[in-house]
Amino acid sequence: MEKDIRINYLFTRIVKLLVVELYCTHTAACIFYYLATTLPASREGYTWIGSLKMGDYSYSQFRDIDLWKRYTTSLYFAIVTMATVGYGEIHAVNIREMIFVMIYVSFDMILGAYLLGNMTALIVKGSKTERFRDKMADLTKYMNRKKLGKQISNEIKGHVRLQYETSYTEADILQDLPISIRAKVSQKLYEPFVREVPLFKGCSLGFIKKIATRVHEEIFLPGEVIIEQGLMVDQLYFVCHGRLYFQEEIGRSEDDETEEPLPYLQMYSSFGEISILCNVPAPCTVRVCELSRLLRLDKQSFTDILEIYFSDGRTIVNNVLEGKESNLRNKLLESDMTLHIGNHECELAMKLNFAAYDGDLYRLKRLITAGADPNWTDYDGRSPLHLAASKGYEEITEFLIQQGVEINITDNFGNTPMLETIKNGHDHIASLLVKAGASLTIDNAGSCLCMAVARSDLNFLRRVLDNGINPNSKSYDLRTPLHVAAAEGLSTIACLLLDAGASVFSKDRWGNTPLDEARIGGDKKLIKLLEDAKCAQLSEFSDCFKEIRGTAKTK
Repeated sequence: MEKDIRINYLFTRIVKLLVVELYCTHTAACIFYYLATTLPASREGYTWIGSLKMGDYSYSQFRDIDLWKRYTTSLYFAIVTMATVGYGEIHAVNIREMIFVMIYVSFDMILGAYLLGNMTALIVKGSKTERFRDKMADLTKYMNRKKLGKQISNEIKGHVRLQYETSYTEADILQDLPISIRAKVSQKLYEPFVREVPLFKGCSLGFIKKIATRVHEEIFLPGEVIIEQGLMVDQLYFVCHGRLYFQEEIGRSEDDETEEPLPYLQMYSSFGEISILCNVPAPCTVRVCELSRLLRLDKQSFTDILEIYFSDGRTIVNNVLEGKESNLRNKLLESDMTLHIGNHECELAMKLNFAAYDGDLYRLKRLITAGADPNWTDYDGRSPLHLAASKGYEEITEFLIQQGVEINITDNFGNTPMLETIKNGHDHIASLLVKAGASLTIDNAGSCLCMAVARSDLNFLRRVLDNGINPNSKSYDLRTPLHVAAAEGLSTIACLLLDAGASVFSKDRWGNTPLDEARIGGDKKLIKLLEDAKCAQLSEFSDCFKEIRGTAKTK
């Protein structure tokens, strides 16, 4: 009756309290009378009722008195004693009655506190039942005003009543506890269950613990729809107890209500993961068969956990796809998931590169330890090693080498980590890369060297030549770096190129040699340098030719 909003709450509470009081006094009256009747008739004067005299009326030989009068007298004794209005004309006579009166009065103190507490709650308001009634009344007014219909109204009322009746099992009572304690309680309650969910098979222990701390318990009545087909879903559910089933509409028209039932969802099953992982509407409707207890995880919490344990994301996707039939629908879902994974990996690659660019070794280690691949590249094809080498971060470079990254990886512009560190003048990083097996390769090396000569970048030229780049590499005009140095009158760079083995006999597309370019420029010092180099190279060629001929004659 207390939950029925059609009956006045104050009236039902007062009736309940009166019934409790009358029941207790009735029981005490029966016990008082029983204690008196257990003594023989010859000792009636040693009982409370046998010795009782009220006015001129004596209760001696009380067994012969009318039953209703005896009951009324016993009830009067019980009520007066419970009310503790003082020592009246009725009192205990023998030891047994005294003992029971002491027990009864002690019990009356507890009963009185209960009655007073309830009366105070009626005056102050705010009890749990009253809050439920107020909420139900507000819902009823709202549903009537919006004309939601009887079916929806009954579902709403049933769900609210279920929440009220099972609220003692909810985690709301833990809300006043510190977060750390709530997390421990959630792990204790839900971790063993989450560990058995097939969706999380093969996931790391840390991931399982995080999931267990974020789930919330909910209870649903039979017939309730939890997820409706075609709507976006932002909750992931796990079945703790009960049974649910899928409903998928097939070729449904306005006049066709046919639905095809799909397999039931039993304990440890999950649903909603496809919509969350692929960001697509729910493919099926999920309806409750029997009273079910579910664990709910909101999408944002799930996404936040995957940001930390993203290697488990691939495991989850594989678990979703495992065992599915090879039909068009599942192929489309697999395609959506593959696209989602690709986008997620691009985001992780960006995070890795940001950590490497900022020199944040701790964040980089955390990302890689959590499962990120250090060989992932961003939209420009740049890996963390590219950025660490270009910025000169020795510790990060050593860490990445220890992780077994690809040393000679090339970005979309043809740059390798070795080239990046040489461009930025980090010789100590170059040494680390060489020890790890790096080799310097430059796409279109001739053009690169010619541009370096044109901007007089002596240090860059020295580094690339020391690391094995051919000084006779040619540009699209067949010009060598020595051509450019001779044309620009850069004798220092020309000397460096000659020492590295640059040839003065190379011809460009117009048939000019570096010496021709120097003569056009008119730099006498440079002309002499190139003429001396020409003589030296001719002498070297002559010696080599003689050696070859001598070897041929010997054979």
